[in-house]
Amino acid sequence: MSANDELACTYAALILADDNVEITVDKINALLKAAKVHVKPFWPSLFVRVLAHRSVEDLILASGGGGAAPAAAPAAAAAAAAPAAAAPEKKAEEKKPEKAPEPAEESDDDMGFGLFD
Repeated sequence: MSANDELACTYAALILADDNVEITVDKINALLKAAKVHVKPFWPSLFVRVLAHRSVEDLILASGGGGAAPAAAPAAAAAAAAPAAAAPEKKAEEKKPEKAPEPAEESDDDMGFGLFD
């Protein structure tokens, strides 16, 4: 149950931060009450104490959740190695046999009915 309590308080804090409203225990409790969610009384105060020192935006940005940044370093390394590996790749492409053309897909008109008929 505590995971749901934490999640509910997280969503309440995100809603308040998104609206640029000061995050207080009363406002978190008001959102939780409006959503008909009951949490243990220490959760809202815990969130307020944590968010008193850092903003929600700072916590989100510090989480490292962005997928593009970690992938940029391997992509840069691959780009640097690309000229050296270009010659073997061309030989590998030449050896590959050509694929047979795929059969054409049938249209919905052939079935005698449509999606919204």
